[in-house]
Amino acid sequence: MADLTLTTFNWVPEPPRGLVRDLRVRWALEEAALPYRVASTPFDDRGPAHLAHQPFGQVPWLTDGDISIFESGAILLHLGERSDKLMPTNPRGRTEATKWVFAALNSVEMASLPWAMSKFMGHPTDTPAWKFVDDFLKLRLKRLEPVLAGREWLAGSFSVADILMADVLRVVDQFSGLTDSPACRAYVARATVRPAFVKAHADQMAHFAAADQARGA
Repeated sequence: MADLTLTTFNWVPEPPRGLVRDLRVRWALEEAALPYRVASTPFDDRGPAHLAHQPFGQVPWLTDGDISIFESGAILLHLGERSDKLMPTNPRGRTEATKWVFAALNSVEMASLPWAMSKFMGHPTDTPAWKFVDDFLKLRLKRLEPVLAGREWLAGSFSVADILMADVLRVVDQFSGLTDSPACRAYVARATVRPAFVKAHADQMAHFAAADQARGA
């Protein structure tokens, strides 16, 4: 049995499939060719056993032996310690990757998540609240655009920083939010054609499709 176990929901409704954040961990594990298995936790019953690993009732979490880690960014940094395919080996490169991990989560995703949720929920786009959310994201993308125009990957070589940033931007792109950000859009495109992403995405979709059969859907 593999030392690494990735836990995700046993099932989710169709709309978020392909977006559940265990995809980020699957992608990293596939990039690094680290052996792992996938375990499930009930979507409909997030009880004490779930909360012991993920206190907010979310997924994913990763167990590595007797270590349990939640939050996708923390998990990816942990995996980066296990594989030089996920993190540069030199101190400058590791620092570069680490700072872009936090930038993806704290600077870009904090702006993109309310924007994407508003799009997903079909909120009106002619309100002051929407304008604030939309302008906030556009400013972040404006700052990120010249960075991605000048490099293939954020830390020189492909790293966990790119898994996180590309996954954050991928959601924006699904709602046509990168129309005026060609470098960001091209970055997402080259990241998501990587075989590890393609397999991770297909595996997540298959996992939830199999759950439909189990539920009699």
